[in-house]
Amino acid sequence: MDKAKEILKKNTMIIALIVVTIFFTITTNGTLLVPQNVTNLIAQNGYVVILAVGMLICILTGGNIDLSVGSIVCLIGSIAGTLIVNKHMNNWVAIIICLAIGIVIGVIQGYWIAYLRIPAFIVTLAGMLLWRGVALIVLDGLTVSPFPDDYLNLFNSYVPDVFNGNINILAIVLGFVVCIVYVLTQSFSRINRKKKGYQLNSILSDASQTVIICVVVMALAFSLSNHKGVPMILILLAVIVFVYTYFTTKTVPGRYLYAMGGNEKAAKLSGINTNRVLFFAYVNMAFLSAVAALVCVARFNSAAPTAGANYEMDAIGSCYIGGASAYGGIGSVPRVVIGAIFMGVINNGMSMMGIDSNIQKVVKGVVLLAAVTFDVLSKKRGRLA
Repeated sequence: MDKAKEILKKNTMIIALIVVTIFFTITTNGTLLVPQNVTNLIAQNGYVVILAVGMLICILTGGNIDLSVGSIVCLIGSIAGTLIVNKHMNNWVAIIICLAIGIVIGVIQGYWIAYLRIPAFIVTLAGMLLWRGVALIVLDGLTVSPFPDDYLNLFNSYVPDVFNGNINILAIVLGFVVCIVYVLTQSFSRINRKKKGYQLNSILSDASQTVIICVVVMALAFSLSNHKGVPMILILLAVIVFVYTYFTTKTVPGRYLYAMGGNEKAAKLSGINTNRVLFFAYVNMAFLSAVAALVCVARFNSAAPTAGANYEMDAIGSCYIGGASAYGGIGSVPRVVIGAIFMGVINNGMSMMGIDSNIQKVVKGVVLLAAVTFDVLSKKRGRLA
């Protein structure tokens, strides 16, 4: 019984995602998991994953959030549209300029938050208004389109299949490779933790998680193989998830984020430069917002004044649904990605069912409140135990 509870606790979000996916698959007569729709889900929610990873870094520092990400997406998108469409600038030069501007925005906001210690909520709320206004000035209230095909192909194309079969064999091969790498990584991690004397989960618990994830990965691989193969946006997302997972779990600066979120005063007394950690979190968030902007303009083939609306809410919701603590210091990149996928499946499933958009907002609000309530009550039980 205890092992069953441990398995359920460790895999709560994955199980919830599977249950929700099955529910919407049944209610949409299987349309949700049609290969073309699976590809659309990846494309539609790519920006959510990118922003959620950055938002997690901010939340880890002590429950801080960034309300300006949607406006930054709009501003960077407007600059990209102006440079690439109107000025006919080289794609890569324009991309570098956009990323650099994103970093500058992060430096500006990060300085006010980390060194002047103005609350992040206030600074990013001001940024939400400021950057949206600048974007409207850049666009002059007009939508810029269309983007050239060579730019669109950077994010909207597919990885060529070298096997040239009736189905995309490369997608299946990559699925197997991902599963093998994941199994080896989990095995070596468990061995290292045992050598160092750390507390370990039961073998059954870790094995169940590994099996579930590998089944999901292979199901995705087979689905993609029956459409056009592996989208380029999925490769970009995989790189971002891998880099930030490694950074937060295997590097000293990454562990500083958790230390600061656990107790900032203690972290500072132990020699951690907490100002620098907080500064990095917001520079990084703005940088990833710029990356998300480049993805979005390619997805919509336009830079519009309304772009990025409510994107910050999608990112924050994905983090909390994925298990990040509202108080900071707890959360992981893979679980946040699961939270983003969860949000995407709910959005897509309800849209396919023809549910009114207002009701969709109610459902997402209830899900977010339930996730945060679960986190708060769990911590209270932990303190009382």
